[in-house]
Amino acid sequence: MADRPRRSGAILSLRGGDTADPVADRTGGPPLWTCPRCGHRFVSRNLWHSCSRFTLDEAFERSTPAARAAFERFVELVEECGPVVVIPQKTRIALMARVRFAGGQVRRDHVLANIALTRRVDHPRWTKVEEVAPRWFAHRFVIRRPEDLDDPDLKTLVCEAYREHGEQRKLRRRAG
Repeated sequence: MADRPRRSGAILSLRGGDTADPVADRTGGPPLWTCPRCGHRFVSRNLWHSCSRFTLDEAFERSTPAARAAFERFVELVEECGPVVVIPQKTRIALMARVRFAGGQVRRDHVLANIALTRRVDHPRWTKVEEVAPRWFAHRFVIRRPEDLDDPDLKTLVCEAYREHGEQRKLRRRAG
């Protein structure tokens, strides 16, 4: 995957290079705030964050090629739902549509992946489900190789997470 962008500190879209706000116009939400120090985007002005700037290469420098390939397949799966920004951080990699709604923690031979759903869903792939906030359930699962993501039910749930949390549709329905 040598054609993937790798600039230090970049917010990455694995398909389209650097990007800042891939879905703001599509979702109809207010503009995102951009941190003047790190360039990361958030739904709230001055939201606390670490201002870190890492690359995917740094995140995967101690992992196996299979773990990297599994994560890149996870990003491709999310991209089938809509535009996504990949944000490498010190301890995780966040996936963002309008907000961060999925991601993973890189380990030597696997990625501890997660998606946020508005409801608890039973699925054999989950290693843990926890309610982080009302209507915000983190569903965690392990991916070791790209084939781990071939489950059509998983794709449906990833797209649900993208719509409900990533695009903030759950908020617009509640407000409207």
